[in-house]
Amino acid sequence: MAEAPHTCRNRDRRDEEEGHEDQQPEVGAPLHTVTHQHLKVLAKYENQINVFSEFLEDLPDTDEPVWVLGECYNVKTEKTGLLSDVHSRLWFTYRKKFSPIGGTGPSSDTGWGCMLRCGQMILAQALVCSQLGRAWRWRAEGGQPEEYHRILHCFLDRKDSCYSVHQMAQMGVGEGKAVGEWYGSNTVAQVLKKLALFDDWNSLAVYVSMDNTVVIEDIKKQCRQASRGSRLRPRPCGWGEPFTSGETPEQACSHTHGNRATACPHSQSQSRSDWRPLLLVIPLRLGINHINPVYIQALKECFKIPQSCGVLGGKPNLAYYFIGFVGEELIYLDPHTTQSAVESEAGSGVDDQSYHCLRSPRRMKITNLDPSVALGFFCKSEDDFDSWCNLIQQEMQMKRNLRMFELVENHPPHWPPFVPPTKPEVQTTGAEFIESSDKLFESEEEFEILNV
Repeated sequence: MAEAPHTCRNRDRRDEEEGHEDQQPEVGAPLHTVTHQHLKVLAKYENQINVFSEFLEDLPDTDEPVWVLGECYNVKTEKTGLLSDVHSRLWFTYRKKFSPIGGTGPSSDTGWGCMLRCGQMILAQALVCSQLGRAWRWRAEGGQPEEYHRILHCFLDRKDSCYSVHQMAQMGVGEGKAVGEWYGSNTVAQVLKKLALFDDWNSLAVYVSMDNTVVIEDIKKQCRQASRGSRLRPRPCGWGEPFTSGETPEQACSHTHGNRATACPHSQSQSRSDWRPLLLVIPLRLGINHINPVYIQALKECFKIPQSCGVLGGKPNLAYYFIGFVGEELIYLDPHTTQSAVESEAGSGVDDQSYHCLRSPRRMKITNLDPSVALGFFCKSEDDFDSWCNLIQQEMQMKRNLRMFELVENHPPHWPPFVPPTKPEVQTTGAEFIESSDKLFESEEEFEILNV
């Protein structure tokens, strides 16, 4: 599709042109110089400056319920709790001044990385639910648990972070996307599926549905895989020292956690259920050029499900991470703000103020949504997944002709056999792992199911 003249690129180019190296004002410098230098320093906090100057909007004063990732709020009596929930979501935006991708590539993803950032947000929500729980809330004054900082380290803009823009962009080459090219929701889901294979700490299973069909048998097969140990020892999401050849995960964790063996996530994994936490992504096309109105109510129902992990979508060339709705408007986090990359030493906490959007959530009319979306759901346990299946089946029975996707028990016989993705038995990095066989049924061009 042709890019609209007032898309993210114009605003992002302005951000790039205004981005200069930060300098500290000299003692005794003239007042006008100090003011100018301080403005440069304050540019780090575009999170708070830009959003309040450009988007002064508030939640509507309405009696209608507000749904956010499976939680329901009354804006008149629970506004504080609602805003705390929204502010607690990890917010990934464009960044600049990070190390060049691939050594010689771009040092900013401004103008092309918005869907990558939305993919990071939906995955981060799954990791937060897995490690901290859905009820966890972020506190601006600090004091976050260690797991929170480990999750953030997974997304830092550096080549050794599991889900960095560096890893995603280079893994996207295997999906036919050059570094710096705009992604669609299906492509970013495929990239996340591959990168998750290298994340032993979270041990997340990412299942991306094909042909608008979710296969229960295949998901249970993937989530019940045996221990994920292998000869490959990747860096644990940029946290602590990398694994070395011959080390067990427990030994590697001892470098980071000292003698706290009981706190090591790897040492606890043996006592857990053999079910791996699941991030289920369902790419769909809900119309031709615009979303078909018959799917709007079904889309809204997805945000009411307790396992909701949000929706990837937006407008042509503008990707958003949708986290809920109120009335006929979708609530979303917008990645189209350029901030400087955050530096953090391995094993230390992260300056996280720029990773949370501290304002009322943005909204857009559902009818303005591009029909290409990807639904996300997180199921921590097998019981959780069974509960999700029951909810979806009940919804399908009530609205037989308005279903957005199919949920089937067994693997379709006309499909190729399902082989759960596995980490390669080689010394490599996530960015080098390209599996061409995964591209079956993985076209960026999804099609609408005309069953109404």
